[in-house]
Amino acid sequence: MKFAMKRSLVLFLLISVAALTSCRQTDLGEGGSKVSGSAGPAGAQGAAKELVTCDKPIATIALSENPNGYSVISGSQLPPTPLPLIRVMAQQSGCFRIVDRAAGLRGTIQEQTLKDAGILKAETVPKKGEGIGARMTLTPSLSFSEDNAGGGIAALLGMIPALRDWAGVASGVKFKEAQVVLLLTDNETTEQLAAATGSARATDLGVGGIVVGKVLGGAAGWGITNEGKVIAAAFLDAHNKLVVQARALSAAQIR
Repeated sequence: MKFAMKRSLVLFLLISVAALTSCRQTDLGEGGSKVSGSAGPAGAQGAAKELVTCDKPIATIALSENPNGYSVISGSQLPPTPLPLIRVMAQQSGCFRIVDRAAGLRGTIQEQTLKDAGILKAETVPKKGEGIGARMTLTPSLSFSEDNAGGGIAALLGMIPALRDWAGVASGVKFKEAQVVLLLTDNETTEQLAAATGSARATDLGVGGIVVGKVLGGAAGWGITNEGKVIAAAFLDAHNKLVVQARALSAAQIR
């Protein structure tokens, strides 16, 4: 009797959550991932509390796309690149001075080209030779991303007679896991100066298409979120570990 009452209570909670999620609302500044907020002259705003920070930059770095891309076998479509999030995170930490070697650099070259063609006023375009060199290059890599690392829970419960009735509920439990790598290379010597792995895991307690979020202990409903969020958290973990190594570099290595 008590068991039936517990099942009824769980069903009621799930239906309540489903009803609440059907009421859509747009909240400005809400959502996102572990990498959020802003960075700039006003300092880091809204950064993750787990982010390791520095009193002053360790070195000037450029961020480089992984030449092999970030395609992995996964059940979800990944963002095309994690570089924008890494740039925000690295600037928020204050541990690195970042120079743009992508769209920003192309914009600078375009302005110089237009000036040389006589289209732009010379005094409105930055002078040549004013750019800052990068002492190091930071390259990210996505080692693996698993969309359902906990798919065997239902089968395991189904083997236990007393818990067979819960196998259907457990079939909705999924884990998202990601492991990433950050590599820091000396641009003068090409020596790899530091490397760090990062990992993160999230649990989706979705049942029959319903996501159980705050009802059960504040668990995050990853069934309705982007897989990129757990990857962002993994890069945050890797960044924190890399900063520890970068702080140990000698003055000659970061001059």
